[in-house]
Amino acid sequence: MTVMWVIVFFFAAGILLGRLSRAHPSLIRFADRLAMASILLLLFVLGLSVGIHREILTHLGTLGLQAAVLTLGAIVGSVAAVQLLRLPTRKRQ
Repeated sequence: MTVMWVIVFFFAAGILLGRLSRAHPSLIRFADRLAMASILLLLFVLGLSVGIHREILTHLGTLGLQAAVLTLGAIVGSVAAVQLLRLPTRKRQ
């Protein structure tokens, strides 16, 4: 099974579970917290990966402003997407 199909399977399973459990606010709160924790963990692992690879750190100056802007944009975009996706669940609580 390729990685793409694993991703599609987990996404579809999440949608199915979400549809079946719409009446359970505790599951919604858990999913919100899990999503935020997952994003924070991914950002930590990304930072760890950058810190481990000396080539990245030594060439950071040559990578320039574009790499910094792309990284910052990815972080801000991820956090903003989570906040936007959490809006419907916040209104229900």
